[in-house]
Order: sequence, then structure tokens, then C-alpha cells
Amino acid sequence: MGYGIDFANRFTVTIGVKVGRDVHVVLRILMRVNVRVLIVLLILGLGALFYIGARTSPIIVFVFSVCIVSFLFSIYLTKWVLAKDEGPPEMVQISDAIRDGAEGFFRTQYGTISKMALVLALVILTIYLFRTISPHQQSLGRAASAYITVAAFLLGAICSGIAGYVGMWVSVRANVRVSSAARRSAREALQIAVRAGGFSAIVVVGMAVIGVAILYATFYVLLGVDTPGSMKVTDLPLVLVGYGFGASFVALFAQLGGGIYTKAADVGADLVGKVEQGIPEDDPRNPAVIADLVGDNVGDCAARGADLFESIAAEIISAMILGGSMAQRGDPILSFFPADPSGFILFPLVIHSFDLVISSIGILSIRGTRDSGSMVPIEDPMAILQKGYSITIILAVLTFGASTRWLLYTEQAPTAWLNFALCGLVGIMTAYAFVWITKYYTDYKHEPVRTLALSSSTGHGTNIIAGISLGLESTALPVLVISVAIISAFWLGQTSGLVDESGIPIGGLFGTAVATMGMLSTAAYVLTMDMFGPIADNAGGIVEMSQQPESVREITDVLDAVGNTTKATTKGFAIGSAALASFLLFSAYMDEVASFANTPFKQVDIAIPEVFVGGLLGSMLIFLFSAWACSAVGRTAQEVVNEVRRQFIERPGIMDYKEKPDYGRCVAIVASASLREMIKPGALAIISPIAIGFLFRWLGHFTGHPLLGAKVVAAMLMFATVSGILMALFLNTAGGAWDNAKKYIETGALGGKGSDCHKAAITGDTVGDPFKDTAGPSIHVLIKMLATITLVMAPVFL
Repeated sequence: MGYGIDFANRFTVTIGVKVGRDVHVVLRILMRVNVRVLIVLLILGLGALFYIGARTSPIIVFVFSVCIVSFLFSIYLTKWVLAKDEGPPEMVQISDAIRDGAEGFFRTQYGTISKMALVLALVILTIYLFRTISPHQQSLGRAASAYITVAAFLLGAICSGIAGYVGMWVSVRANVRVSSAARRSAREALQIAVRAGGFSAIVVVGMAVIGVAILYATFYVLLGVDTPGSMKVTDLPLVLVGYGFGASFVALFAQLGGGIYTKAADVGADLVGKVEQGIPEDDPRNPAVIADLVGDNVGDCAARGADLFESIAAEIISAMILGGSMAQRGDPILSFFPADPSGFILFPLVIHSFDLVISSIGILSIRGTRDSGSMVPIEDPMAILQKGYSITIILAVLTFGASTRWLLYTEQAPTAWLNFALCGLVGIMTAYAFVWITKYYTDYKHEPVRTLALSSSTGHGTNIIAGISLGLESTALPVLVISVAIISAFWLGQTSGLVDESGIPIGGLFGTAVATMGMLSTAAYVLTMDMFGPIADNAGGIVEMSQQPESVREITDVLDAVGNTTKATTKGFAIGSAALASFLLFSAYMDEVASFANTPFKQVDIAIPEVFVGGLLGSMLIFLFSAWACSAVGRTAQEVVNEVRRQFIERPGIMDYKEKPDYGRCVAIVASASLREMIKPGALAIISPIAIGFLFRWLGHFTGHPLLGAKVVAAMLMFATVSGILMALFLNTAGGAWDNAKKYIETGALGGKGSDCHKAAITGDTVGDPFKDTAGPSIHVLIKMLATITLVMAPVFL
């Protein structure tokens, strides 16, 4: 049982020693500080926080209070999880090696990302110091506007990085505890994995909310908002755009680097170990197995934490911008908006504050069972998670209705709040529909995945054909759901009774923003389900490597299969929210251009050749980005395959347990290659919109069309969003279906493990790996980053 464990110390030295030293140094410094001093500093910090909150709005004080209570709840979850036993020493040593590898790669990856972020911050600062000032920033001045935008960008990048670290930190400590619990009870293992994921989710969502709230309150106080000669409160959300851009920037590179790492290791391990050598998944004889397990943490946990943080931050800021814009356009004679329009602007922060509360209740609803001696799952884990999600959905409907009545009620349009509550209900129903649709196409309890598994019985080629066709088909229902949601929410907003000075309804776009908030109103619980997946996957790997009884592996296999489905549903959820958030940011971009150009900018005419070309370039960007992301996985996987084959040839004793594989070599190969490969697609995403905007700006200057650059960029953004949504849906669903088709066969169906059908399914899973975990989840980050970067750079396209 102890085979393959002694590598832990050497692995720690080669990969994680520097991180370990840094952590110990920090801990020693903190331990030297008197506890009373720390308490005093904490009290002073909280006092300053609530002081600026009280100077801003009672709503901000409410948001701060909920976030702080949620952080305390996350501490409780951490203590609960860490109090669980870690199992026998062989489990602990494997877990330590995984943790050291994940922390070592995280430190190196984020060191690279931070350097790129600093360079981009300097570029933004230079552009802003020499660009034209928008009307709403006249009171700030060019220099102040530049420094504020750069500060917001860096804060967003830092918070996104912390969110990613939190996701990884808990997963590398919970995996071994789930493995240990699986020796006793499936329900206990499920509960530990859920609560560990819940800790990460609560911290990530709480950071997104409190980060925007602190930024808003600080600028409100420092800039003297709404005092004579200063900025209006309705313009304040526009200075927060840099925060969303910073979050998107880090999330994109985290997703690319982590996705390349995890899938290259996974593909290399599967192709040689499972297909060529016929050994089980996560077998300790496979030299790439540790790299694969490390990849689950840096790709699925760290990257997803940064991703969801970015999603929520972008949605909050875009909704705040639209709320401020609508309040500014409201009819002053009818006084549709109160003297203080903060309710419409801060509404997104309140919704996500309630999200923290209701998701915490949903997490606590998943309990262990008294039947701790059972080694068989008492109940379907997916059904248990769905019950918790249903509770969260019901509470979300109630709190959303209360929030709209509290913040969006106006006397002159007394039913407007009800219309917006219905918009929120549309968003909640859309989220539920996305979760259900993705589950239908990726869970092996349903027909699509079983049909895909059956296609494996006739060979590798038919499996690939069936998987691609399933992925293409799976785009239809989500697109129909998004279409109905956008039109319904826009119509409800338009008929809310809010009009401008000309009597024209102005609530349509805000209605769509409210629907987006509704869709993300259960984001913390959905992220919990997502984090559950890689934790369960790692637990299964630890069980296999420590050679636990088959009954324990059966439990972790069931949890792993459910985790594949929850990860796929979260990606579908993220794509849907990205579609709505990008629509909002696109509208905010057009408003920003109209403000700078001092001319209406409400339509983009694709009949103009240059504008049509911009659309083509936007669609091309999605396909080229996806190609580069997938090829990066392929190239890195080839290096892993060659290394694993070399070790099997040069060390024949590995297969007989007489020699130990060199795990550290595979980890080093994947780490260096993934960091190298993430640069090209990431740079493409950042440089493309700026280059296109500049190019057509100068072309428009010489041809007498001053808005040409802005129009071409708008078309690029529009087409990229549409193409990106479809491509992401295809890649994520096809990849998840291929993975679970393999899991279904491994349950004993169609010949079971080691059969020709199983080998064909492994080939499909190998193709799907870069689809679902590298290119697919990176695309929805990409389309939101395109929207934020165009919003930040809008002035330079004119």
C-alpha cells in the first residue's frame, strides 16, 4: 500500500520548497506580532470600512455587514473541514505532494501574470494621460482619471488572483479528507467536498461584492461625489470599469495556463497509461499521475475561482452603469427617480449580498447521514446537490422580490419594481434551465451520453463523430433560452413605466441587467457545485494511488462522475451569464462612445463594408483563439506522452512495482510548457480589439468617418460574443459528454474497463479534454474581457 509514496519529499524539494519557505516566513512574521495588536488593527480597519460606508449610503453599510458575516461563515466551514481526519500516512503524503505541486505552479504562473498586468497598467496609464476626457470625467481631470482607472485595474487583478488562490488552497487540503471519509460513508465524503467547495465559493463571491463596494464607497468619499462642481453619482460606476478589466485579464490567463496544465497532463496520462499499458486511471505506476492531480487544482479550482469572480464583478459593474445611466435619463419633471438614485445603482450589490446568505443556507442543507458504516451511496449525490440548489432557488426568488421592492420602488411608477422582480425571475429560471439542459446532455443517466457510449462499441471514429454531433446539437436549447430571456426581460423593463424627458421608455436595458442579476443570484451555490468536482476527482486519485479497497474507489468514482456533471453545468451557467453580461457591456460601450463623440450611437450598420469586416474579424478571433488553446494542449501532451513512454521503456520495473516513476519530471514538463503556451492566445485576446480599433480609427480619419473605428470595434464585439457563446457551448458540452460516456462504460456497461469500447471512449475523452477544460471555459472569459477592454479603450477609437 505504500508504493509510490516516498517521492513526496523529493517532489516538495523540486517543486514547492520556495513556496513553503515563503509561507513559513510570512507565518513567522505574523506569529511575532502581538495578538492584541492584530485585533486592534482589525478593529481599525473595520471602523474605517464602515465609516466610508456610512458616508456613502446605508445600502453600502448593509453590503459590508453581510459580506463580513459571510467571511466569518467561511471560516467556520474551513475549521469544520480541516477538523476531519486525513486518513493513513500514505494518503497524507500523496496529498502533500499534490499541494506542493499546485502551490509551486500557482506561484510561478501568477508571478508571470502579475508582470504582464503591470505592463498593461502602464499602457493604460499612458493612453489615459493623453486621451480625450469624457464629459462625466471633466470634474476629475485627465491625470486623476488615468490614475483612478489604473488603480481599479490593479485592484481587480489582485482580487481575481486572490480568488484563484482561495479556490486552490481549500481543494488541496480537502481532497485527502474526502478520500478518508469515503472509507466510512459516501454521504460524509459528499458533505466534506460540498462544504470545502462552499468555503471557496463564499469567499470568491464575497470578495467580488465587497471589492466593488469598497471601490465605489472610497471614490464616492474621496471625489466628493454629488457636491457642487464634482462628479454625479450616476457617473461614478463608469470609473469602476478598470476593476472588471483587471479581473478579466487575470481570469483569462489563469484559465488558459491552468487549463493547458491540467489537460496536457490528463491526456498524456490517459493515452499511455490507460490505452497503451492498460493500467487504471490514477495508477501509481503512471509517471504523469501526480501532474494530472495537480492540474485538477490549478485548472478547475484556481482558474474557476478567478473566472466566477470576474463574471460577478463584470455583471455588477455593467448593471451599475446601466442603473446610473437610466437614472440620469429619467424625466426630472415627473421625478421618476428619487433625489438619491443610489437604489438603482447599488441594487446589484444587494442582490449578491443576499446570494451569500441563501447559498450558505443551501450549503448547510446538505448534511451527513447517521448510517456512517455504509460503503454504498445511500442516495444519488446529484439528487442531493439538486435538493440544495432547489432550496437556494426558492430563497433567491423571495429575496429578489424583497430587494426590488426595497430599492427599485418609485411613487410615480409604483408597479415598476414588480416588473423588475419579474425580470429577476426570468434570470433565475434561465439559470435553472441552463443547469438542467447541461445536465441532460452530460449526465450518463440520460439518453445523449448513453447513445455516445454506445457509439464507442463500433470504434474510435464513430465515438468522435457522435461526440461532435452531440456538442453541436447541444447549442440549440441554450440559445433559445437566452433569446427568450433577453427579449422577455427587455420587454418587462420597457413596460415598467419609466420614461425619459421625451416620454420614451428607458427601462429595457436595465430589465436585461436585472435578469442577469437573477441568473447570478445563486452564483455562490453553483460555484460550490463546481468546486465539488475537482475535489472529488482528486480524492479518487488519492484512493487509487494509496491502493485502498475497491469499495472505497467505487464511492469516489460515483462522486467523480457527479463532479463531471456539476463542472459542466457550471460552465453552461457561466456561458449564459457571460452572454447577458456581454450584452450589457456592449450597450454601455455604445453609450460611452455616444458620450465622447457627443452624437447618438445606437445602431451598428453591418452593410458598411468596414463594419462587416470588423464582424468577420470578431468571429475569426474566437476560432483562432480556440485553435491556439487546443493546439497548446496537444503540443504539451506530446511532451508528456514521450516522457511517460521513455520511463516505461527505460524503467521496465515500474510495471512490476520494482521501480518508482519520476513524477517530478512530468510535473516540470507540464508546468514550463503551460506557462509558455498560455502567452500567445492570451496576447491575441488583448491586442486584437485595440489593434482593430486603432487601424480603423485612422482609416476613418482619412476617409472622413470619425466614428468608423468605434463602429468596427462594436461589430467585432457583437460577432465575437455570438460566435463565442456558440463555440463555448459546443466545446464544453461535447467534452463533458465524452468524459461521462467513458465513466458510464467504466461502471461495467458495454464491456467495462479494458474493453475495446472503453478504449474508444478514452479516445473521445482525450479529444474532449482540451474542449471542456481549456478552450471552452476560456472563451466566456474572453468575450467578457473583449467587452471590458473595449469599454476602457473606447476613447482611443474616436
